[in-house]
Amino acid sequence: MKRTAFFMVVAVPLLAVAVFAVYQARSDERTINNQAMQPVDYQLVEVARGFSRPLYVTHAGDGSDRLFVVEQSGAIKIIDDGAVLNTPFLDVSGLISETATGGGYTEQGLLGLAFAPDYAATGVFYVNYTDRNGNSVIARYRVSEGDPNVADPTSAEQLLYLQQPYRNHNGGHMAFGPDGYLYVVFGDGGSGGDPEGNGQNLGTLLGTILRLDVNTATGYAVPADNPFVGNDAARPEIWAWGLRNAWRFSFDRATGDLYIADVGQNQWEEIHFQPASSTGGENYGWNAYEASYAYSGVEAASEVVWPVLEYDHSHGWCSVTGGYVYRGTLVPGLQGYYFYGDYCTGTVWAALPNPGGEWRAVISLETGRQISSFGEDEAGELYLVDYSGVVLRFEP
Repeated sequence: MKRTAFFMVVAVPLLAVAVFAVYQARSDERTINNQAMQPVDYQLVEVARGFSRPLYVTHAGDGSDRLFVVEQSGAIKIIDDGAVLNTPFLDVSGLISETATGGGYTEQGLLGLAFAPDYAATGVFYVNYTDRNGNSVIARYRVSEGDPNVADPTSAEQLLYLQQPYRNHNGGHMAFGPDGYLYVVFGDGGSGGDPEGNGQNLGTLLGTILRLDVNTATGYAVPADNPFVGNDAARPEIWAWGLRNAWRFSFDRATGDLYIADVGQNQWEEIHFQPASSTGGENYGWNAYEASYAYSGVEAASEVVWPVLEYDHSHGWCSVTGGYVYRGTLVPGLQGYYFYGDYCTGTVWAALPNPGGEWRAVISLETGRQISSFGEDEAGELYLVDYSGVVLRFEP
């Protein structure tokens, strides 16, 4: 059974401020499609450590330059000017799956965080977690009135509840698109090989990316231009489908293009590219296909959109972690490169399409880290999250 994006806990001491260089980028002869394409040299610089199984880092878009770190065990921690604040921004450890609060391997817990585009004015944000019964919950919260570094736990409103048949492949990532809608990914429901056929079933939210209008007083609405609105055989919330367990997707802040990293089963990891001009409805093939290779023997329910990048499990690679297109200013030579990594080896790739539209990728860094996520700050600078408890930034 294939893991999602994380394995074990490594305890490390908490440092309020810790900044030092650890890895230098280098060229590597092993490349996707045997094409060399190396960005300028860069290094990873440690920003903070001491987190408990961190899964994500993001920002609130409110001009504060704070970073928010999601811990699988239920807390959201704040890094403010290099210091990790002692009090969590939010702690939902009492609500989430008990497997996530222990020390063993799990794919459950607090998995996603997204701040509303108007957070600076409204203080509204969203979380995605698996509850005590192992089922997925999307909930809306607000920041407290008296302290911008602490959320109001009593403000919780459950927007969506999805029953999970197994304990793995919960997906969990969320992000607001340039259209202002909330995009949410759910895995295929778990086990191995998608035994329930959810990936090719438009009648379930499992194995999909949802597109939701959460600019509502309560609950959510379905955007009228979602691709399956009016199709009685499909859930109208669905934006794209045929995904096994997408572990992190991201929008290019400059172009609006969507990048989706989908974790494979036994042999292939894949990256999908959805242009900003897309009207949705893409079928990415699972479980008829694993990447561009036939998998289950079943026929895909509609035309398949193939990955633009894929890699196999040679060299110890085993599970893709999706990243971002670099749009920061600290390392100008990284502009436009899409970065993604492998959890098991800590390998980081940089990818670009050539003028003909063919995608190329090169190994740009071997970190030895457990890459549970990448993230961006308000300025577009890029971060790497090490599941052992460290957050690092891409720097010259």
